[in-house]
Amino acid sequence: MGESPPWDVPTKLVAKAVPLPMTVRGHWFLSPRTEYSVAVQTAVKQSDGEYLVSGWSETVEFCTGDYAKEHLAQLQEKAEQIAGRMLRFSVFYRNHHKEYFQHARTHCGNMLQPYLKDNSGSHGSPTSGMLHGVFFSCNTEFNTGQPPQDSPYGRWRFQIPAQRLFNPSTNLYFADFYCMYTAYHYAILVLAPKGSLGDRFCRDRLPLLDIACNKFLTCSVEDGELVFRHAQDLILEIIYTEPVDLSL
Repeated sequence: MGESPPWDVPTKLVAKAVPLPMTVRGHWFLSPRTEYSVAVQTAVKQSDGEYLVSGWSETVEFCTGDYAKEHLAQLQEKAEQIAGRMLRFSVFYRNHHKEYFQHARTHCGNMLQPYLKDNSGSHGSPTSGMLHGVFFSCNTEFNTGQPPQDSPYGRWRFQIPAQRLFNPSTNLYFADFYCMYTAYHYAILVLAPKGSLGDRFCRDRLPLLDIACNKFLTCSVEDGELVFRHAQDLILEIIYTEPVDLSL
C-alpha cells in the first residue's frame, strides 16, 4: 500500500466545537461551563482529486469546566492594565432595599448572611453558583473621597469600617474581570478570613493577592495605622465569605 493521503479537509461540525485529532489542521475554542453535543465527519482527498467522505461518527456529549487558575491569571493581567491609580477609602458599604435589612434584623439574628453567588460576570468563574458570600462595594467618588450618594441596588445603605472586613487576618483573591459593554469594567474580589470555609474554597481555585501590594485593593500599615486603597478605574465587587453583624 502506498502512503496515505493527507487529512487536508477540516472536520465538518454539527455543534459549536469539537476536540480535533492532531492530523486535522485548525482548532476551535470551547466556552467554559457549556454542554456540547458533537458529531464528526471527515473527508480524504484521493489521487483523482475526489474526496472520500466518511459517515458521521457517534454523537459525543460533554460539559466543559470552570476557568483554571491560569485563565484567571490572564483575566487578572487584563484588569491590572485598566485598574488605574489607587484612591484611599475607609468603609465598605452595601446598598439594598429596606426589606432586606429588616429581614436580617428580624429573622437572621441581626446578621447579613452569605448567599450563593449568581452567574453574573464571566461564564467560567469558579465562584458562580458555588461560593457563598455577602457583596460589598468600596469605590469612592474621586472628587469627594466618599461613597457615591446613589446606588442601583437600593436606597438603604449599610456601611462598615474597612478594617472590620479587611486586615492582615484576611486573604484576598482575584475572582473575575468583565465588562457590561459600556465604559465600565468590573472586577470581583473575594475577602476570606484565613482558615475559613470560604478561604479553603478559594485557595485551590483563585489567584491569591498580596493584600499590601496589588493593583485592586490594598491594606497596608502606614505610621502605625491601617490604610486602605482601591483602584480608581475599576468598579470593584467585593465578596465577603462570612456573616456580617449589622451592629458593626
